[in-house]
Amino acid sequence: MAKTKETSASSDGIKIVTTNRKARFDYQILDTLEAGISLQGTEVKSLRAGRVNLKDSYAEVRDGEIFLIGAHISPYAEGNRFNHDPERERRLLLHKREILRLALKVREKGLTIVPLRIYFRSNRAKVELGLARGKRMYDKRETIAKRDAKRELDRALKEAKRG
Repeated sequence: MAKTKETSASSDGIKIVTTNRKARFDYQILDTLEAGISLQGTEVKSLRAGRVNLKDSYAEVRDGEIFLIGAHISPYAEGNRFNHDPERERRLLLHKREILRLALKVREKGLTIVPLRIYFRSNRAKVELGLARGKRMYDKRETIAKRDAKRELDRALKEAKRG
């Protein structure tokens, strides 16, 4: 489940549009990589409005190029008949050697490429890709247990600080 959150520009000029929280739960992230996205004009407007969903999206290497598949960018409300297709495949912009390295790792190790977040850096749309391995059910339960334990600890510390 992707969560949209608007943040103010940080010191390095990053404005996060959306984060794919489900990816960190379903996958073990082994490596991350920043890529540009080839977008149409109305897609950029929708991104700036935070109208994007990364749930169930992934990246795939085809013919020496890498594509973002399954990402939903809602049509721009003020758009006309030239509005974009919300589910279209979007080309990601990486150097050739980065694409080859990803393709080799995905092919040989059974890994997948998932988008972790979309953000603007210096007015350019970027996607953070994660090279990921799927978690087993017991790994997911372990993640839930750790998260609950941290929540309880934080709650106890807050109570101790109050009292």
